[in-house]
Amino acid sequence: MKKRYLALMLLLSTFLFGAKADSSIWGNNLLSNILEYDKEGSLHMGHYFTVIQSTYIQPMLLFVLIVIPLAFAAHYFIVGPKVFSHSGKSIMVFSLFKRINHALAAISFMVIIPTGIIMIFGDFFGGGAFVRFCKGAHAIASPLFMISVIPMLLTWMKRMIFSPKDDIRWLKIVGGYLSKEKKPIPAGMFNMGQKIYFWFVTLGGLVMIATSVILYLVDFELGIFTSMGLSQIDVLRISALTHNIIGIFIVAMFMVHIYMSVFAIKDAYKSMIDGTIPEEEVKILHSSYYKELQEKGEV
Repeated sequence: MKKRYLALMLLLSTFLFGAKADSSIWGNNLLSNILEYDKEGSLHMGHYFTVIQSTYIQPMLLFVLIVIPLAFAAHYFIVGPKVFSHSGKSIMVFSLFKRINHALAAISFMVIIPTGIIMIFGDFFGGGAFVRFCKGAHAIASPLFMISVIPMLLTWMKRMIFSPKDDIRWLKIVGGYLSKEKKPIPAGMFNMGQKIYFWFVTLGGLVMIATSVILYLVDFELGIFTSMGLSQIDVLRISALTHNIIGIFIVAMFMVHIYMSVFAIKDAYKSMIDGTIPEEEVKILHSSYYKELQEKGEV
């Protein structure tokens, strides 16, 4: 099942990158043909699109890139990381398949996110060959994310379903991360923060994939858009805005994810290398899951 799914995703990504070569507008007439999209039948929202892109997108991203690291620095120096012993008993949590799939998503993000940021601030970097290189790298890394996102959704979604009993309590105490004490935190295998990140990345990621396909193919047409009164240029503009806005939220969530796994919980990232989490860490940060394991006689 998993092998078939991976083969399907590889075939899909190959088709998408090959489809561009058959486009009727690519070549010397690319720009003139795209401009024709706005001649008739469109919503003529070009001005508003330009204003939103130039006035709001860059400041929103800049805010995220400055404020979130400052908040993390304050947390690290005021509260400090949570430290759990890795020398004692550990609990196997993540299978090899899940770790490989997570690695694929992580590698793709490490290319997609910085190149996407550079593309948004292309004018700051002077445009030219460097920004074009980043655009190409962004496109090349995208199929890697496509390959990983749906298997991740299917294999982890059961554990990512929100649990009011634990998750609301987790939110009230912010997961215990504002305290230096080691008290049991109400959380299953995944806490509320991890669940929010998961749904942002998977569902938001699927929207990002859809919009990136539309932007990549440029002259992408679908009957449902026409029936809604949207011309090709309208679809391109909506796709670009949607892609950028969701992308900013995912950048923010990714930064939180990195901080939590590398700094806020010392050596937590190692669980995605060997698949295990120290028993003490599970007992404290995922107390409901630990009780579940106790009931099953697994700890």
